[in-house]
Amino acid sequence: MEPTKPSKVHLSDARGLELAAQVIARGGTVAVPTETVYGLAARADDDAAVAGIYRAKGRPDFNPLIVHVPDVTAAEALAQFDSRARALAQAFWPGALTMVLPLREGAGLAAAVSAGLPTVALRCPAHPVMQALLKSCGLPLAAPSANRSGGVSPTSAAHVAASLDDRVDLILDGGEARQGIESTIVGLRADGSWAVLRPGPITEAEVARVLGGKSAAMTSARIEAPGQLASHYAPGKPVRLNATGAYEGEFLIGFGDVAGDVTLSATGDLAEAAARLYACLHDGSAAPQPLIAVAPIPEQGIGVAINDRLRRAAA
Repeated sequence: MEPTKPSKVHLSDARGLELAAQVIARGGTVAVPTETVYGLAARADDDAAVAGIYRAKGRPDFNPLIVHVPDVTAAEALAQFDSRARALAQAFWPGALTMVLPLREGAGLAAAVSAGLPTVALRCPAHPVMQALLKSCGLPLAAPSANRSGGVSPTSAAHVAASLDDRVDLILDGGEARQGIESTIVGLRADGSWAVLRPGPITEAEVARVLGGKSAAMTSARIEAPGQLASHYAPGKPVRLNATGAYEGEFLIGFGDVAGDVTLSATGDLAEAAARLYACLHDGSAAPQPLIAVAPIPEQGIGVAINDRLRRAAA
């Protein structure tokens, strides 16, 4: 006999979406699948609702949130778009790209969304469940990853339930996240330059093909976008990187020819590794071994984003 699902977990069918929209409307929080990871959504125009996200995650108040919108029209009501932003939106939206843009005066977003910055991080997601919720609510939704701050990001409803439990009002179960790693974040500078603030499924080379040039260096140590904290995505145990085998007491996450207790991809497929990254870190967190080791990942393509998350997990 299968165990009964927790009462807060609902299928992402018409009834589940109706319940989720009701929770959002009254200022609550809903965990919802996207094509990258599960997000913890709340209406982005309400201070108390956004505070509910920070409270659930235990998230530092200097770390901004990504605001999700259904389309470019909704995005342009919140931020100032130039030709570069429109070109990126045409190339990658809906999809796993977040743009950091100047906040439009009178946008009506809660101040906590931007954490005091003059910019806002915007994304138009491709996942049908998140799109359906956005259209049902008719509101922009702030939605960071649906886990405790600094912990491993969730790629399933079960991960959300294990991490947040009674801290979230409702969880929409839309199956496993397809890409399994957070969106690429690109900041567009007033001087015409641009910078990849967080690597993700869309590579710097793909962005460069649209914008020209190359990513500028970070301008300061100040937090500009979500996911920039030095220690992030942590599984709660020490993590050793570039491991070709396991030492005593280590749970080994393999890749390619390095076999492990679990593997990111036995065939060395970086896309598969990205999709399985957080699930494998969750496995390591739950394992009896007190330590985690991870096989070397090539620093190319989406491997750049994988290694970024792993370095932060190890920090």
